Amino acid sequence: MNKTDVLQRIRDIGVIPVVRASSPEEAIQVVEAIKAGGLPVLEITMTVPGAVHVIEELVKRFDDAIVGAGTVLDPETARACILAGAQFIVSPALNLETIACCRELDVAVIPGALTPTEIVMAWNAGGDLVKVFPAGAMGGASYFKSLKAPLPQIELIPTGGVTLANAAGFIQAGAAALGVGADLVDISAIRSGQPEKITQAARAFIEAVRKARMRSVPGAVATG
Repeated sequence: MNKTDVLQRIRDIGVIPVVRASSPEEAIQVVEAIKAGGLPVLEITMTVPGAVHVIEELVKRFDDAIVGAGTVLDPETARACILAGAQFIVSPALNLETIACCRELDVAVIPGALTPTEIVMAWNAGGDLVKVFPAGAMGGASYFKSLKAPLPQIELIPTGGVTLANAAGFIQAGAAALGVGADLVDISAIRSGQPEKITQAARAFIEAVRKARMRSVPGAVATG
């Protein structure tokens, strides 16, 4: 799957689970639960112990998954993740060298930004999509809508504070996709032997995005 295909799949699915865990084994269990819910996009953050090796393992194990790396702060880490098989790179902040590295290697890059100035800088530097972080702390969907008004051409992904309750609001405000952390990646569910909670949450987020997009299309009626 090339870069264009990866980006289109992210747009189509509309949900990027942000996987944080205290061990590689825990991360893989979370991924299995997410995939069981029909969600093939996976962002493994660099805060997971042995994250690069986890990415490598997931790429080998799931040939139908789109595996990316998150919390990537520098080009050296981006390169290591890409060599391990990462198909997209996400950062919580704007690092121009990281964007340049991903462009050189022809891998999708989603830099983080918060203000209009940072967002435009990230886009002009070659960010394929731009992660707005922390979106929830800045006013949620209302802040996001304010950003999209003057910047309709920039595809934005709100992350940080995105929940099932506000997912529709972000989509209707113009989000290209959602970056979802704890409300989907519930580590306590794994620790209590209830991975089905994560599986159900994955299904619920996919459905929430689908219905919100239907409501955003004039004349469309969401079913189900």
